[in-house]
Amino acid sequence: MGLGVIGGLGPMATVYFMELVIKMTEAQCDQEHLEMIVYNCPTIPDRTSYILGHSQQNPVEPMIRIGKQLAAQGVECIAIPCITAHYFYDILSESINADIIHAVKETTIHLKENGIRTVGIAATDGTIASGLFQKELTAAGIGCVIPSGDAQQDIMDVIYKDIKASQPIQEEKLYSAFGEMRKNGAEVIILGCTELSLVKRDYNLGAGYIDVLDILAKESVLRCGKKLREQYKCLISGKC
Repeated sequence: MGLGVIGGLGPMATVYFMELVIKMTEAQCDQEHLEMIVYNCPTIPDRTSYILGHSQQNPVEPMIRIGKQLAAQGVECIAIPCITAHYFYDILSESINADIIHAVKETTIHLKENGIRTVGIAATDGTIASGLFQKELTAAGIGCVIPSGDAQQDIMDVIYKDIKASQPIQEEKLYSAFGEMRKNGAEVIILGCTELSLVKRDYNLGAGYIDVLDILAKESVLRCGKKLREQYKCLISGKC
């Protein structure tokens, strides 16, 4: 049946994810593209607020409900274009009878395959605090650089006050945070929040970035049995 998507986390990232899947698929006509069932559900409670204990609204229950509906419709696998939501991966996998793509694990595999030794992590407070990337990267022998408190706040401002609020991004905040991580040894910066994927879409960030949403789209194409376009086989900008 194709790909199921638990979307709306946030809405623009979901739309961009769909665009990436379409662009990455080696297709010569409409009929060769991947079928997708997308549940765009922006009312799912904020993942970071729940993880950090700032909210009692549990985002897991609606994600499970949607995932079960997708599984019942016969999708081959499920993608969640929200990186912080991967904090709940284990309970989602246990509750939903479908293959759920783990974008963080797949990103780690891609970095390892391309010889990257140290990365910086640009993500939400929830993702950073949970150690979601750090656990996978460390297990693979890849060093992690975390933003300082001020730099992390700048990243959060861009994610929540700018992108999620449909406002122009404060470029200087983002580039300052990226620059700090590079000074601390990061070869590659992980764009570990799907809102930051939208920055990559709209701005030329240059070399040395990997977008987790790109990885999720690539893996979605491959797991659903479609052929990947050659230019998307390596997804580290300027490195391969």
